[in-house]
Amino acid sequence: MHARAALFDLYGDHLRSRGGQASVAALVRLMKPLEIAAPAVRTAVSRMVRQGWLEPVRLPPGPGYGVTPKCVRRLDEAALRIYRAGTLSWNRCWHVIVFPPVKERPRRERVRATLTFLGYAALSESTWIGPRSSAELDNLLESEGVRADRFESALEGDPRELVARAWDLHAIGEAYEQWHAEADTLITALPAQAAPDQVFATRSKLVHGWRNFLFRDPGLPPELLPAGWPGEKARAFFEQEAARLLPAAAAFVDRELH
Repeated sequence: MHARAALFDLYGDHLRSRGGQASVAALVRLMKPLEIAAPAVRTAVSRMVRQGWLEPVRLPPGPGYGVTPKCVRRLDEAALRIYRAGTLSWNRCWHVIVFPPVKERPRRERVRATLTFLGYAALSESTWIGPRSSAELDNLLESEGVRADRFESALEGDPRELVARAWDLHAIGEAYEQWHAEADTLITALPAQAAPDQVFATRSKLVHGWRNFLFRDPGLPPELLPAGWPGEKARAFFEQEAARLLPAAAAFVDRELH
């Protein structure tokens, strides 16, 4: 786990519900079970500040960092899909985004990466579709200076054919099966009476692996997924183990924050 990804997981999984702030010293302590050293934590924090995800705050224990409104939107969007923290419904319409080609490569890659994270797929360089609109879309387009036309459209034809063109469901399904096998090994290796910091580390790795699917799986409605979709079995395992390990992991976070 890279320090920046681990910090995103920490803020989203634990700190968001605890005020979204932590001292630098606490962040270093919380990253130690993940074998992420203090210099890497500080470098990652500085990068996240430059990118607008975190901002400096003064806390009783000392200097710290809190989430920005931009970060809150990203963490809430992620929580909606990771923990089903809300209802992901589908009204049988597609959210379509059409924008002119983005010429600058870095900006184009940022737009593509973020749209993919938000559950969209490219039908062409300038036309993207998703099963639902995203609350983060306005922020993305504004921050990148991209003007887009947006539509909610019903498809004339078989939606499964559209899905097959837009997403590689076979590859995503195989990734779920691989993750499930690796996650089972991770959980099995955790001793029955593991220390809270061990539980925290194991759960963090579990969540981190699952969170990676946000960049691959758009969260399609069940009626558009193949029979026996591996993602459902993997999700059941994740939800069960994440909930089982949460009390000990949360106790460790609470201890290290004070």
